[in-house]
Amino acid sequence: MVILTSVLTTGALTLTACGSRDDSGSKSDSDSGTTFTIGVDAPLSGENSTTGLGIQYGVQVAVDDANKNNWVPGVKFKVKALDDKAQPATGQQNATALVGDKTVLGAVGPLNSGVAQSMQQVFNSANMAEISPSNTNPELTMGKNWQTDKKRPYKSYFRTATTDALQGSFAADYAYNGLKKKKAFVVDDKQTYGAGLAKIFNKKFAELGGKIAGTDHVNTGDKDFGSLVTKIKNSGADLLYYGGQYDESSLITKQLKDAGVKIPLFGGDGMFATTYIETAGKASEGDLATSVGVPVDTLPAAKQFVETYKAKGYKGDYGAYGGYSYDAASAIIKAVKAVKDANGDKLPSDINDLRSKIVDEVQKSDFQGITGKVSFDEYGDTGNKQLTVYQVKDGAWKAVKTGTATG
Repeated sequence: MVILTSVLTTGALTLTACGSRDDSGSKSDSDSGTTFTIGVDAPLSGENSTTGLGIQYGVQVAVDDANKNNWVPGVKFKVKALDDKAQPATGQQNATALVGDKTVLGAVGPLNSGVAQSMQQVFNSANMAEISPSNTNPELTMGKNWQTDKKRPYKSYFRTATTDALQGSFAADYAYNGLKKKKAFVVDDKQTYGAGLAKIFNKKFAELGGKIAGTDHVNTGDKDFGSLVTKIKNSGADLLYYGGQYDESSLITKQLKDAGVKIPLFGGDGMFATTYIETAGKASEGDLATSVGVPVDTLPAAKQFVETYKAKGYKGDYGAYGGYSYDAASAIIKAVKAVKDANGDKLPSDINDLRSKIVDEVQKSDFQGITGKVSFDEYGDTGNKQLTVYQVKDGAWKAVKTGTATG
């Protein structure tokens, strides 16, 4: 989720997603006015497009800033934005296309953790940096056995959003100790992100002393949740926790309230979008969602970003991942500058060498972005562990608790 946290320095670098399909550009000799490309992969149409477009245009703002302020002398940047439609197979195809474009130096995205799993190896094989502003599944950076034996699968993968290991626990703690809920029904959409988040919430809520009234699963794209509503109603749960995106959760909460079950639906950053409220209407009142970072509208450092995004009339929701996309793009651009500085003020002529060196410099990132300090640990995870619980009040998401998660 986009949460912006710190003072943006005048040298901060930014990218904007212009959606260019132009593959032209020199491979070397930055002093001659070289143009390189920042790739973007996200769902730009269909389900999840509200947040996907926020990623695209968050990068767009960053790239525009970098070009306007000449952050890498002799080098200009453009954006190639590809639509993965939230489908892993399409994401893999997009990764292959970006790698095959010899002007692309790095990529921002994807939105979905399940899509990321299909892309990581493609980028890693090409030694090209991939920075997601929204993936939260712990396995992506620490491996399948992350709870007992952490091992980084791909050195080229990074993220500016914190993980579900923290988000799920943060939500469980607020549900039990903040909302005083004692009996939760847990549902997920069977996807990598949703199932992982629900599992962590389930475990933490039970550890705190809460009772799991029942569990169930839905399919992405489902519209009728009558049988699920009946199960929740009969369980006596005082809270529904949902692991998944806003497309299904907005319908679930509406059908739940229409059936007279007046309990809040609590979810993760996948449902933290204005579309959730627009779709669910009054039924969304009182529902909750966690998101990484702190509210964008409380941060002086984010003021220029928000003003620019609105002034340009960009589509999508910048409040979810726009800021994290801006910082992800900034990290890639800053890495390009670092490589140039370390190589006698010239960029390596070999694209594979250049991409590999950018990965190394991204790993060393240490700067103040609009979402806070941008740095990555030995697994490629962000050093920014702040999280916020939002609740729908008077038809809008309002922050109710912000803190630093500890797992």
